[in-house]
Amino acid sequence: MKPTFFLKRRSTINYLRKYWSLYLMLSIPIAYFIVFRYIPMTYIQIAFKRYSIVQSPWEMPWAGNNGFEYFIKAFQNLDFLYALKNTLLLNFLDLLIGFPAPIILALLLNELAFPRFKRFTQSVAYMPHFLSWIIIAGLAKQLLAPTTGLINVALNRLGLGPIPFLNDPTHWVFTYVFLGIWRNVGWNTIIYLAALTNINPELYEASAIDGANRWQNIWYITLPGLRPTIFTLLILSLGNILSSEFDRPFALSNPLVNSVSNVISIFVYRYGIRGLQFSLTTAVGLFQSVVCVIFLVAANALAKKFGERGIW
Repeated sequence: MKPTFFLKRRSTINYLRKYWSLYLMLSIPIAYFIVFRYIPMTYIQIAFKRYSIVQSPWEMPWAGNNGFEYFIKAFQNLDFLYALKNTLLLNFLDLLIGFPAPIILALLLNELAFPRFKRFTQSVAYMPHFLSWIIIAGLAKQLLAPTTGLINVALNRLGLGPIPFLNDPTHWVFTYVFLGIWRNVGWNTIIYLAALTNINPELYEASAIDGANRWQNIWYITLPGLRPTIFTLLILSLGNILSSEFDRPFALSNPLVNSVSNVISIFVYRYGIRGLQFSLTTAVGLFQSVVCVIFLVAANALAKKFGERGIW
């Protein structure tokens, strides 16, 4: 027993001496997550307590209804219910319309015969990802304004009426989704193009011998090769079904479309930061996180039932 123990200990020491630099680099992201992700989780208890700026979370008194007072208040607040509905609607449309877009673009780029044109198109497609939503909102307002916007001016000159892209709730929703696709489609395509490189080229050679055309190659070789990546990203997207960006809806919104642009992140900003109702907004944030985790776990379990590996 003792010789075996000392041999294992010596091998462990030799291993650490050889790879200590890797563990040193790994300690940096671990420290980041501990300091900025896990330690702040202690403040989740604010959702169950009456917030006081002069007391630590451990000293604050518990809220009524066994600590669920602010959760009840949230679901009795019409602004929160509208924000919840809008968040689900916008995220669902983003998922329904936006999720297939990078897959389609990756398939199109993969079929291009000219490598230079392919690289140029890919670069142009993912460049908008580096623009902030403030810049994109400014461009959108200049291009889509009802009277002075370039697109509506062109429509008027063609004898067509202006389209209220940013002033009508229905048009605003589809403009919001379209701008999201335009900004992110190229960046997300990179993941699928990387997955395409793992497909064995001999499969395409064999299909060519069998007389398969391009559509058959895409359906029977390319898409099955992308299937694990598609399922993984779909699971992660479903895990964010109730999460909401702040800068995107806030920058694009205006008083005419508040009925569809007020999402949970804007509700938290107005009631929490501006209204100083920290317990209420912490309860909303906790509810949002719990629902996202439930969707993530359910989507992962569903993927495993279809024979996929899932994300854990």
